[in-house]
Order: sequence, then C-alpha cells, then structure tokens
Amino acid sequence: MSGSAAGGDDGASEVRIATVGAPHGLSGQVRLRLHTDNPQGRLARGVQLSTEPPQAGPLTIAMVRHAQDEWYAKFEGVTDRTAAEGLRGLLLLAAEDTGEPDAWYPRQLRGLRAEDRHGTALGVIEDVQHFPAQDALVLREENGRRTLVPFVQQIVPEVHVPHRVVLDPPPGLLARDQDGPVQDHSAQDDPAETHSAETEPNSGEEHE
Repeated sequence: MSGSAAGGDDGASEVRIATVGAPHGLSGQVRLRLHTDNPQGRLARGVQLSTEPPQAGPLTIAMVRHAQDEWYAKFEGVTDRTAAEGLRGLLLLAAEDTGEPDAWYPRQLRGLRAEDRHGTALGVIEDVQHFPAQDALVLREENGRRTLVPFVQQIVPEVHVPHRVVLDPPPGLLARDQDGPVQDHSAQDDPAETHSAETEPNSGEEHE
C-alpha cells in the first residue's frame, strides 16, 4: 500500500514513507524499505521528513538512488557510517497524499469483512502490523482465531474500501486450515493466539 498511518485516527496523521535500514558504504548512505508507491515524489532530494521516534528528526534528503531493486538515501548532516547506523530502524513520515492510487491506511482497513474469491466469509480485518519484510493484515477468523496475512498482491488481490477485502490464501495459512478443534480466544489479547506460518510473513510483492 502507498502509506501506513503512523499517528492516531484523528484525521491529521502522517503516513510511513520508509523505514531506515542498514548503512551502505562509509559515507552515510542507508538502505530504505519503502512503504510508498511513489518513491520518486516522496523521497526526492531536499524533501524533509518527520521521524518516529520524533526526537530523531526531521531529516532532509541529500541524495536518493535506486539500484538493483534496492533504494538508498543519504540525509543532510549524516556523513559517515557511524551516524548512519544511528538511524537504523527509524520510520520516515510525511503528510498523507490522498491522490496516491491504491493508498490504504490502517484505519480504512479495520473492520472490513474478508472473503475468499468465491465470496465465502473468512472473518474481519482487525488491524495492520508492520514487519521489516512487509506489512501484514490481522485477520480475526470466523472461528475466533487471529491470523497474520501477508499484505501482498498474490494473497490480497482486491481491496474494496469501505466494504471488504478479497483474500486468496495459500493452503495452511489460515487457522481454519489447521487440524483439530479451535477454541475461541476472542476475549483474550494474548499474542500466542495469533496464528502465522512465520514470525514475519514474507511472500511475493508487497502492497505499498
């Protein structure tokens, strides 16, 4: 998806544009994991970005480049590898751009019903979680279990805000595919009740 809301649901939130990754080289460059479909516009030279945590920013882009399917950036005042290492894990934020195509924010997705390609109800989208590899939808299944669904085109082929999302999960992804009876844990908030084939889902092209 094009951006993920970083603030509250008060209508004035900023969105996640990228996450700062590992340093690249010795001159202060860093790798970026994008959360936008418009990196050329959002990450142009001279653009100032807020950060999360906020005390680390704002940061102004001095250079950005794309090479071998990776994005790299350098920020003003960050001149060596040590300084770049200090930025690792920062979220880069900007104001929402409602003109971006296919931009869905967590508050828009929460509460949407989830169906398979045949219209069979699978549950309700409770939230969106952010992992280093990609985002994931938190699906509350019909049986009460929660499942992390990688938010990628192959598994989430359709998003129809404000009504529904269409899922095409591979066998074994959903809790309902598991053998044995499943208890309803809907009244609990124990992370152990969240089902996922991997701690950090990683499959296919990410919605950004």
